[in-house]
Amino acid sequence: MNLKLTGGTLLIAGTALGAGMLAIPMVLAQFGLLWGTVLMLLIWLGTTYAALLLLEATIKSGGGIGMNSIARKTLGKQGQLLTNALLYCLVTCLMIAYIVSAGDLLRQVLGNYGLELNLLQSQILFTCITGIFVAQGTAAVDKLNRVLFFVMLVVLTITLIYLVPNISSENFSLVSNDSKVDLIKNSAVLFTSFGFMVVVPSVVKYNSEATHKQLRNMVVIGATIPLFCYLLWLYAVVGNLPVEQLVKFSNVSELISVLSQRYENIGPVLSLFTGLALLTSFLGVAMSLFDQNRDLFNKNKSVTFVITFMLPLMGALLAKDEFIGVLAYAGIILVFLAVFVPMAMVLKVRSNKFKDLLEEGSHYQVAGGRAALLASFTFGGFLLVSQLI
Repeated sequence: MNLKLTGGTLLIAGTALGAGMLAIPMVLAQFGLLWGTVLMLLIWLGTTYAALLLLEATIKSGGGIGMNSIARKTLGKQGQLLTNALLYCLVTCLMIAYIVSAGDLLRQVLGNYGLELNLLQSQILFTCITGIFVAQGTAAVDKLNRVLFFVMLVVLTITLIYLVPNISSENFSLVSNDSKVDLIKNSAVLFTSFGFMVVVPSVVKYNSEATHKQLRNMVVIGATIPLFCYLLWLYAVVGNLPVEQLVKFSNVSELISVLSQRYENIGPVLSLFTGLALLTSFLGVAMSLFDQNRDLFNKNKSVTFVITFMLPLMGALLAKDEFIGVLAYAGIILVFLAVFVPMAMVLKVRSNKFKDLLEEGSHYQVAGGRAALLASFTFGGFLLVSQLI
């Protein structure tokens, strides 16, 4: 795998790997490792297949740097408008959340070094610096993301070195909640943790010279790296802390505090991981929105920069703590955008009318046929039900 394909893989993985990973043990521990692992594998399988459907639609439609072009070519103007509306709602909410969290973290870090900034200044500083990198294009984001992702894996490894030797296997069999309904309700947490689909068109465009097999492997490997990281983190934390204690935590900071009391120096390590996870996710999401805006408005980088970052920044400046709760509704948007929209695109590009328009070399199709499409539809319905019950 060449460097650009490796970069694309890490952009996918980095977009998925967010600070929400730290909360996974708090959500799943109460149901036991077996059912928690089963649910995580189900979510990974469904999201990976949906991403491959989007890959097929991207290849067969001739691609584009954003979902705007793909939606226009496959679903027509109405489908294009719907896709754009879903994408803007989702990505803007995510960027607002990342700016709020990263701005607060940056303020704390700079304060430790004697540079005092208020929350407004730190949010503006974070947005401008990261926005400059995003505006340079996918290649610049790729190079920065490779470094950040490598450091993040090193930090995660250091954390596991602290935790793994002290794992108690007795904790693995403990279950405090055997309700499968409650387990299903938490599907949204895991689903959003695998929400990398928005970057697929950008990384495919970036790797335009790659073969279909290489692109498929890029998506699959990029989706699998977060799976292993999530499972390792889940097993390590559950093995160190009893379920009764984990379910009482209301936020990640409490988990970090308890682990810091038990293991010296692990607090700064986890804080660094949180910052890196926020940054890699923000870069992937911001890149997808930047490319979408360039594709949609066909403007220069300066205009696209303002369009891309000003609305999320304004939202972050106006947002209060309770706004973060609104992000729970973003999961419903993500179901339509990441599962149902790619399925509709694929049904269109597989139709006989569209097949006649395909250029030579663009005949790529995800395995599974109609049975797999039906399973993907069922998966989307499962996710919707899980967020409504």
